Amino acid sequence: MKRILVLILAIAVATGFAAASHARSVAASSPRSGVLHVAKECSAYTGLAGSFCTITSSNLNAIDVGSRIVYAQAAGPGSLDSDIVLDTGHGNNTASGHVTLDFASGSGLVTFSGGTGRFTGFQASAVVSFDPATGLWHWDGTYSFSPSRDKQ
Repeated sequence: MKRILVLILAIAVATGFAAASHARSVAASSPRSGVLHVAKECSAYTGLAGSFCTITSSNLNAIDVGSRIVYAQAAGPGSLDSDIVLDTGHGNNTASGHVTLDFASGSGLVTFSGGTGRFTGFQASAVVSFDPATGLWHWDGTYSFSPSRDKQ
């Protein structure tokens, strides 16, 4: 009888360790903060309010390839200073932000502070740069989510 109880206890402990290990693995695959790398192409961007660029790659699962960055203000002759909305195109998943950009240097700053759906609690800050070899714009910075959410 003691052997059976010891065996049942051993199985219960092993199952508990396996479940905890799985939970750590899932948490590691959905970080709450980290480094942000995004690339976008702007062939549809006209410089007018309401025009957009399209995400071509992202290391953050919440930002889908094909998502649009919509610009609220028109560009000036040498710069852009505009509120933006990152829209995944999947209903209620948008992030609100702002971008400043100097066209002569091809550099600037983009920030995000909140959003809806999967972007609830989203914060990000990234340097914007242009790669003339590929024609792509890049965001390189950091992101975080708070308060905690169930998924990204």
